[in-house]
Amino acid sequence: MFQIMRNGENRVDINLAGKLDRDDMRAVIAQLTQQSEGISHGRMLYRINSFEMPTLGAVAEEFSHLPELFRLVKRFDRMAVVADKSWIRKVSEVEGALIPGLTVRAFDPDHETEAQEWLFR
Repeated sequence: MFQIMRNGENRVDINLAGKLDRDDMRAVIAQLTQQSEGISHGRMLYRINSFEMPTLGAVAEEFSHLPELFRLVKRFDRMAVVADKSWIRKVSEVEGALIPGLTVRAFDPDHETEAQEWLFR
């Protein structure tokens, strides 16, 4: 299950739960591209709960869109990841360190208010 929505002029919120397959990943990429259109110096709030590893088809779909995803990520300066699993929080911050121009900070679900405040500091 996923939901992607524009939340103001330069913010996108993503809610992700469960397992993604190839079709889900294709839809996520399409919606994220649409919802982030026209954003610069954006902020993203990424909520991940009850996450299951995506299918191999979903991973292949994501890899097939890497150039598009890298262009999309350049629209954002900050991403707050709110996740219920500590390994997801750690991986998110490591990935953020590898993407120039994007600062990623991960938060426990109990600190979502802090995550939202951090996005706009």
